[in-house]
Amino acid sequence: MKTTKLKNALKGVTGAINRFPLTTLFLLGAVIVNAIDIHGNDDYSKYLLILIVGAILGAVAQVIFERFYQGNLPRLVLNGGAALLTAGYYLIIMPLPELSIEISIRTVVALFALLIAFIWIPSIKSKASFNESFMVAFKAFFISLFFAGIIFAGTSIIMAATNELLFEVDGEAYSHAANIIFILFAPIYFLSLIPVYYGKSDENEPEEGMESKEDKINKMANCPKYLEILISYIIIPLTAVFTLILGVYIVTNIGSEFWTDNLLEPMIISYSITVILVYILASRLENRFAQLFRKIFPKVLVPIVIFQTVASIMKIGDTGMTYTRYFVIVYGIFAIASGILFSILPVRKNGIVAAILIVISIISIVPPVDAFTVSRNNQTGILRETLIKNNMLDNNQIKPNPDISAGDRKKIVGVMEYLRMMDYTQKVPFIPSGFNYYSDFEKVFGFNMSESQGGEVNKYIYLRLEEKATLDIAGYEAMTEAAVSIVKNNEEEVVIGTINKPGRSFTLKKTATSEDCIISLLDEDNSEILNFSTREIFNKFKENNDNVKETITLEKATFTEENENAVMTVVVKNLNIEIYPDSSYYVADVFILVKIK
Repeated sequence: MKTTKLKNALKGVTGAINRFPLTTLFLLGAVIVNAIDIHGNDDYSKYLLILIVGAILGAVAQVIFERFYQGNLPRLVLNGGAALLTAGYYLIIMPLPELSIEISIRTVVALFALLIAFIWIPSIKSKASFNESFMVAFKAFFISLFFAGIIFAGTSIIMAATNELLFEVDGEAYSHAANIIFILFAPIYFLSLIPVYYGKSDENEPEEGMESKEDKINKMANCPKYLEILISYIIIPLTAVFTLILGVYIVTNIGSEFWTDNLLEPMIISYSITVILVYILASRLENRFAQLFRKIFPKVLVPIVIFQTVASIMKIGDTGMTYTRYFVIVYGIFAIASGILFSILPVRKNGIVAAILIVISIISIVPPVDAFTVSRNNQTGILRETLIKNNMLDNNQIKPNPDISAGDRKKIVGVMEYLRMMDYTQKVPFIPSGFNYYSDFEKVFGFNMSESQGGEVNKYIYLRLEEKATLDIAGYEAMTEAAVSIVKNNEEEVVIGTINKPGRSFTLKKTATSEDCIISLLDEDNSEILNFSTREIFNKFKENNDNVKETITLEKATFTEENENAVMTVVVKNLNIEIYPDSSYYVADVFILVKIK
């Protein structure tokens, strides 16, 4: 019996590979690229993201084919279209110097829409409803994640035992194992648990074959007893209690704190997501708890989300439209629509909600009404109005004005911080070309950005190594890059890399606390032979820089620690220090050169 189950599982995996060839090819490429990334020091995140996008596009193309087409030519065309879209994404992001916040979020939202489409497409005008396809995908996700976790845990135990009992196992072996298991095996196993739904090819199927297919789909879409108990008798009652608490808070604070409470916004978003997910999962359950949930909760959801969406719109007056505020409002509109549709439509029509979610996701990332275009135009408009109000804009050029009010200073700093974070400063026509937020702010606007905090003086220091600097690595055995930071409540211990010499092995480790970040060189017995405190770097520049500087020479950026065992040289690539009355933030990217004596 167990052998049969194993054979069926392996058959399912090989079947998924044959069924989703393009996805498998992209996943294999992702594993190879990530393996190179694990082993090397270069950044391959763009390539990895491109391959993940290609893998999901390939899966969506396959379910479109199965639902609406048959024959080899349509399948080839759809997979070719997915490959072309992936190539288009490649051409978009590869010229960029780095993955910006905007590109990253656009990609995440697009991938989310594709995943919803992957679940929804098999239910379009089909015998199988969206509720069934969603349950299948829900179960497949957690089953594949569970098996992948078990396999990784077992593999890790085997490698640890081998390392202790037989021979040394490279620390990167764990990363490579996770790479293969979670990027290749888990997605393919997930796909193996997705049945071939009803489609165009069923027109020529005999009645016995269709009955067998229907039985298989029904079995895979069936809610297990343990999940029914979890949803009906644990999650639904807990959601009811939370709804009661939320309702009492809204009623008692609707005239005061409700409209300004920032903590409530993510709480209500999480609540509405929970209600929508539970509604879909409980849509085919027939026990009393599930029936009451489906009857009552969509109607309760609508007014709660309406109140929160109105509160979110009102907050635009304080900070303007940001991309996060845009997504909160758009999600609120979706949640309201979902609650209304759940209240008036039969559960079999839940696929309409998925279609709405896909459309809203696409609108939110495609210009000209996407989150980023709208937020950029809004923030630029706020900045323009504030500058005009204070006679600081003349012929599309900013004139410095040190005498504007604290409120307008704060508004200008807030807008400029958002534009800097999103890399939009060069897209604003009246901001000077080549504007540097840290070094040029006071010169352009006439006041220090730290003066916007009601008299509290903050310090901002941003430094980077001059571009013409050339590192002399002669005499050193190894060189690598690392990010170091000293941030409150941040503690971590990370292996930066290893250095191998004939008969000897050394490890370079980074240990961060709230007070310091130590770079240590350890021998094969894990004994420290040399360490370097990066606090020395931050203290030097904090003490010697009253004003922000843009570049530093190689000589000023170089720090060396030496003893009878080794030499460690640290060169600052870029550094950022932010000091506030109640907190501080130190972070730097550095080159590390090591010489073993």
